[in-house]
Amino acid sequence: MTFNWKRDGKRIAVILLAALLMALNIKSFVRAGDLFPGGVTGLTVLIQRLAEKFWGVKLPYTPINILLNAFPVYVGFRYVGKKFTLLSLLLIVVSGLLTDLLHGYVITYDPLLIAVFGGILSGVAVSLCLSVDATSGGTDFIAIYLSQKRGIETWNLVLGFNVIILAVAGYFFDWEAALYSIIFQFVSTQTLHVLYRNYQKQTLFVVTKKAQKVCEAIHDACNHGATISEAEGSFSHTEYDLVYSVISGADVRPTLKAVREADPDAFVNSIRSTEVRGHFYMKPKD
Repeated sequence: MTFNWKRDGKRIAVILLAALLMALNIKSFVRAGDLFPGGVTGLTVLIQRLAEKFWGVKLPYTPINILLNAFPVYVGFRYVGKKFTLLSLLLIVVSGLLTDLLHGYVITYDPLLIAVFGGILSGVAVSLCLSVDATSGGTDFIAIYLSQKRGIETWNLVLGFNVIILAVAGYFFDWEAALYSIIFQFVSTQTLHVLYRNYQKQTLFVVTKKAQKVCEAIHDACNHGATISEAEGSFSHTEYDLVYSVISGADVRPTLKAVREADPDAFVNSIRSTEVRGHFYMKPKD
């Protein structure tokens, strides 16, 4: 594990910014609206509120969050990537400390505005982390491990975990706050969906007479392979090759540019892939 001061220094700066946004979100939106975010953050907030409600004890955010992240961090360090996990751990610790140290500032008391804009801020913070190969911890480590190493779909597992948190929160506190928390989590997910596209898949269909050059261009641009099949124009009956490839959503723009350079006359159709089964190359975490 080597450290590149230029590249990794930039990653650390982005992580610190994301940690600040996460802490501000918890202090200014989550607590103002009595919301419960998803994942380990939501579980941490839930434990804090349960302790205060039943025992009258105000527990600090940081030690609870670090304790809950202990096993996921172990999984990440051992199976996902050491530098990736260390940078994520930096985010977990700094965001926790800032959450405990910063004073909350209530921007609005409208629960719908809190849910919507808090969700947007949450999605922005998480997308910043993912853009520099880090994560906010918790269920993210488990999800990455299960999806990349075991080939297990994790959406239902994460959703089930969040449903349990919201059910407990609604039972012991306020069902209205739990319902607004669903809006918060939905907006956060949609914001992440717009800003971060690495986990999305895009299918390319390229009609060309330079199939081999196009395949090489795709591989050089994003390290993905392609399939070549014969094709014929229905009107002109001209023989072509059809190049088929599935790539990451984040690689679409440079890949299309590379394909266009390889064959300026190629006809390219790019469509969103909702589900991909089988081996799909994903850049390993460092």
